[in-house]
Amino acid sequence: MAATDFKDYYAILGVSKTATQDEIKQAFRKLARKYHPDVNPNNKQAEARFKEVSEAYEVVSDVDKRKKYDQFGQYWKQAGEGFPGGGVGADMGGFDFSQYGNFDEFINELLGRFGGAAPRGGGGRQSYSYRPPTGATSGFGGFNDYGFQDPGAGTSQDSEAIITLTFAEAFNGVQKRFSLGNETIDVRIPSGAKPGTRLRVRGKGQINPMTQQRGDLYLKVELQPHSFFQMEGDNLVCEVAITPDEATLGASIDVPTPDGSVNVKLPAGVRSGQSLRLRGKGWPLAKGGRGDQLVKVAIAPPKDLSQQEREYYEKIRAIRTYNPRSHLQQVKL
Repeated sequence: MAATDFKDYYAILGVSKTATQDEIKQAFRKLARKYHPDVNPNNKQAEARFKEVSEAYEVVSDVDKRKKYDQFGQYWKQAGEGFPGGGVGADMGGFDFSQYGNFDEFINELLGRFGGAAPRGGGGRQSYSYRPPTGATSGFGGFNDYGFQDPGAGTSQDSEAIITLTFAEAFNGVQKRFSLGNETIDVRIPSGAKPGTRLRVRGKGQINPMTQQRGDLYLKVELQPHSFFQMEGDNLVCEVAITPDEATLGASIDVPTPDGSVNVKLPAGVRSGQSLRLRGKGWPLAKGGRGDQLVKVAIAPPKDLSQQEREYYEKIRAIRTYNPRSHLQQVKL
């Protein structure tokens, strides 16, 4: 690249070199709306300007690319890459890079002159690698005013979609089929997916119109409500009603679990709202094994009493010595 081919990306966007990412994004949005081909049909000059603005934004909106651009100027793309033809016959601003295999070697020797690295070819040579940054989306969706999307600040555009599963599907795992435009894909949902779980499907996202590279599709899991089970973190939670006599005297009750009913012993004096833990009976864990199932106890007094039941309850009330509200007598402001 000759010096005259150098593009001042900051000037193209109309921002200073010290502009923040928000200022750069705002400037790009304004210019993209102005010059986008959808707004300027059959206008070659506007189309060229739009591409120029998009190119500038792709570089200065990316932290790593911007750092290289600020440091190496017109040669920022060569950082971390070899020079075609070893630099022979190329106009590199008057500097001959042909003695270096790639730009890293040039930087290593330059740093070595100032004590930053061992001399080129030395046994103790350090490696200073300038890797191209990974692709990233722009971080702000589409331009709804005109119905077109951001041309892309990085090399890929990821998509996200909601996938709703039943408790049984999420617990056991399931294979789902999706239609992406004219494309149909099968996705295997592993056992143990929870609400909020994000599943990555590589190469099935949106296509970046500037780079033609395709991002990834992320499926965010939601669970349909279940009539008995709920999720709380890694634990499976349920609520079981018990009678007042079971709470007072203790009892053995059957409780549903994903593996079928199990017998649970209620301790005498169990309180309403208290939880009993069934270890290893809960949700599948990503690291293997199972979480716990928490059984919340709810004391349910009978609404319809027989005459004999009512008589016995009245006798219990008459002889009862326990007062669960006795401590309230000491409560004051």
